[in-house]
Amino acid sequence: MRVTKDSLLRIAKETVQERAYNDPDIVAAYLTGSLRGEPMLGGTADIDIVFVHKTTPTKSREFVKLTPDFHIDISRRAKDEFKSPRELRGDPWLGFEMYDPVLLYEREKFFDFVQASLRAGFEFEQPPLMLQRCNTLLSHGRGNWMDLAEFDGEARPKEVRKYMKSLFHAVNAIAELNGPPIWERRLLLDFPARAEAAQRPGMVAAVYGLIGANNADAEMVKSWLPDWKEAFKLAAETPGVDVRIHPARLNYYEKSIKAMLDSDTPLAALWPALHTWTLSAQVLTGDHFKFWQNACNSLGLLDGFSERVEGLDHFLDEIEIMFEDIAAANGLDVQPSTGL
Repeated sequence: MRVTKDSLLRIAKETVQERAYNDPDIVAAYLTGSLRGEPMLGGTADIDIVFVHKTTPTKSREFVKLTPDFHIDISRRAKDEFKSPRELRGDPWLGFEMYDPVLLYEREKFFDFVQASLRAGFEFEQPPLMLQRCNTLLSHGRGNWMDLAEFDGEARPKEVRKYMKSLFHAVNAIAELNGPPIWERRLLLDFPARAEAAQRPGMVAAVYGLIGANNADAEMVKSWLPDWKEAFKLAAETPGVDVRIHPARLNYYEKSIKAMLDSDTPLAALWPALHTWTLSAQVLTGDHFKFWQNACNSLGLLDGFSERVEGLDHFLDEIEIMFEDIAAANGLDVQPSTGL
């Protein structure tokens, strides 16, 4: 089956038409994510569709397999989430999601009003709102770090997941100085350009160091992939696993990881590999858990977990100082991130 950007867009429109026809609770639908730009990575892609419902949806996310390499990623939001469009401008996720999506369906007229309010006065990209969004992300990162600050036991997937979540928000706090947030699959692939734009290229090495990339190489990560894949497949069939570990997304991750490993920046693959493996390991035991544990030990993430958490603290401090400098340069009140 030949798949192109145009054919994926057609599938998105057909999916929305069918769902909206059969569900009167859907008031609108729009396309977001990578399909608006260059969606392919490793020959795989997903179609990100957001349905807006009159009432609070019972299921917030769903994956629909199209082929082994392509799937639809459906998110659902309640219409009430958009009731204060001006507040959306300070939302680091929904603000960008609604700023420039592709409208696919509308039963009730609200989309133009929300978007017009979001873009009003060309304020969205100006320093006050930009810093508000960045500080929100930094606050999320600090909040997750605080959950780990007093931890002195043996780190397990729960702790590593929270550590990576903190770092993920910290990276995106920097990224949003010059664009929308970066999602997990492309985090380390796209971050260098954002760090350069922020005049902080040294932060790239800091992020790589915080996930232990200085202890790894492409061949090491490649050697983990058979165990990673088995863990993913088993976890995807295990109750309670994170929704992102889904059979329809196996190739989406695996082929993109392999493509990055064979690229000029092979260790960019470390983030999606480690992140999804950690999510899988949360519901696994026995050898499958030990394989994840061995990989993390190779990266220095378990035995040296307290040192990693301390390093993350310094990284968050550095970002906070950078934001304070930007605020001062623009005559804005300093709003430090507390994570509280």
